[in-house]
Amino acid sequence: MKKIENRAVVCFLLALVLAAGMGFFLLRYLFQGGSWASSPFNRHLYNNQGQLIAGTVADRDGDVLSSVEEGRRTYYDNETVRKATLHAVGDLQGNIGTGALNAFADRLTGWNLVNGAFGAGRGGELVLTLDARYNYEAYQALNGKAGAVAVYNYKTGEVLCMVSAPSYDPLNVPGDLEDSDRWKGAYLNRFLSSVFTPGSVYKTVTLAAALEQIPNLDSRSWDCPGSIQIGEETIVCSGVHGEQDIAAAFANSCNVAFAQIAVELGEDVLKTYTEQAGLTASYSLNGLSSAKGAFGWEGITEGRLGWAGVGQDRDLVNPCALMVYMGAVANGGRAAEPYLILRTENAFGIPSLPHRTRRTGTLVARDTAGALAELMAGNVERTYGKSRFPNMDLCAKSGTAEVGEGQSPHAWFAGFLRNEDAPYAFVVLVENGGGGSSVAGSVAGKVLNVMVNGYEK
Repeated sequence: MKKIENRAVVCFLLALVLAAGMGFFLLRYLFQGGSWASSPFNRHLYNNQGQLIAGTVADRDGDVLSSVEEGRRTYYDNETVRKATLHAVGDLQGNIGTGALNAFADRLTGWNLVNGAFGAGRGGELVLTLDARYNYEAYQALNGKAGAVAVYNYKTGEVLCMVSAPSYDPLNVPGDLEDSDRWKGAYLNRFLSSVFTPGSVYKTVTLAAALEQIPNLDSRSWDCPGSIQIGEETIVCSGVHGEQDIAAAFANSCNVAFAQIAVELGEDVLKTYTEQAGLTASYSLNGLSSAKGAFGWEGITEGRLGWAGVGQDRDLVNPCALMVYMGAVANGGRAAEPYLILRTENAFGIPSLPHRTRRTGTLVARDTAGALAELMAGNVERTYGKSRFPNMDLCAKSGTAEVGEGQSPHAWFAGFLRNEDAPYAFVVLVENGGGGSSVAGSVAGKVLNVMVNGYEK
């Protein structure tokens, strides 16, 4: 009897192990089945050149950006469009990590939990939130400069434009792509995967903190003689602005005023508001994670804090996070989280469920967002020029970020539209481009003009 009992225990334990193994397998199948189905080891989904030969990628208007013809993957017939959408669509070699051909291969195979990869030979359709025309205009506006341009709907989360440069034609890969400085970082999606010194666009965070933490801010004034000594640091301004209130200091992008404000606030307050703004967080766009910003608050001196408050020192910001913050300011403190996949359709023509919009936490208090938006609108009126942005209720901040001796500064322009039919937040970065308003602002103007007015200036 004892022997039978021992065998029963052993059988029971084996059954538990088997059940645990099956449970583990089912969990992995549930969460990783798509990756298994789209693995390059599945030779019926890839040709001898390693190209995915299942599925179609289209933009929101139905323009086919990549499809399969006679067992080979091909792209849109316009070379500039191919370059402008490379970091969203992907390349044939799988070097563009954020490209749909790599990141969303499981959707392209039409894989699902019920049918697995059955029918994957025909593949599915993946429709992106992007509009190829907007990407085209943004790429043209960058005019060969490295950088990033993105626009999204801060109410729905749809990313309408996402361009990273340098880029290249996936059907005609440059022979010196790996060696020439001309193509440095071409595989990298600068909008999602990089961080940069923000310069004066960061003053929007410093200003948000000041609006809440400094009493009687509206009645205060700051004198700008062109520079100021704070501790061991000389904070240099772009001009001599004289006596100015907070609205004028913001419109003038005065380093002298904002460095003093940063020191008055202190590093703990600035750190809190930076984190609340989401500038040290990561966003997930259909599983693609944006890079986290970084700031060197620990052990910071007063002089360095002054520089940090104007977006210099060790400040590093991701363009995607900055764009979402702009959307939150526009939308009363919270914005829709961005996404890239509008819908999918499997090999049997069955569409995906509608996207469920998710919202950020409170990135800025509602009243503060309203006040900040008005001050950003004042920048356009007083500094950037409303005529450059026809039919747009634009709120914006430029930035000219110093990045080292002998290098031209990064040019930034970030903000949002308050147009009822165009609730767009945007970010433009031109690496080593020079002046933020003149260079990055011009890029933003060209793209937004097409999006709002339907024509190119």
